[in-house]
Amino acid sequence: MVKAYRQEHIYKHPWERVTCAAWRKFADPENKTILPHILDVDTLNHKLDPSSGKLYTTRAITVHCPGPWFLRRIVGQDICHCLESTVVDAPSRSMQLTSRNISLQKFIEVEEKTRYDPHPDNPAEWTICQQETSIRIKPLSALASMAEKVEQRCADRFLQNSVKGREVMERICKYLEAESGGLAL
Repeated sequence: MVKAYRQEHIYKHPWERVTCAAWRKFADPENKTILPHILDVDTLNHKLDPSSGKLYTTRAITVHCPGPWFLRRIVGQDICHCLESTVVDAPSRSMQLTSRNISLQKFIEVEEKTRYDPHPDNPAEWTICQQETSIRIKPLSALASMAEKVEQRCADRFLQNSVKGREVMERICKYLEAESGGLAL
């Protein structure tokens, strides 16, 4: 059984500002109180392809396990390591992130895809964020009803955290807007 959901959010900020905020989302110390489940973020590599203008980045993200306490007890860990692969296509004004857990894979598989693009109705001023997440609890597949409940609890936690993440992004966008003096980036 797999629990999947999709959500969309419109930032009333230009794409350049929103993508800049996305890079600062985990680095800003003020965000530790809003996103306490993010324990550490390290950039493993980045490469700019001069012919396409695309930036490729891989980051390691350490998070506090998002599942219910009894699942963490079964797993024997409170932290999970994830890899985030990002492609920024500046000429096309698109940013795509894919995050997957690399630890605890024998218990749970989580994949999150996020995409930032200029909003089709107002591409100069707004950005659309599309997010898809899938969660699969593996050892409980024989106990379908239990697996479904655990997946739902995990999905609920991910949805709560994504709301907090959007709050952080909005705050950073407003800070960047003030920092630039309201001038277009």
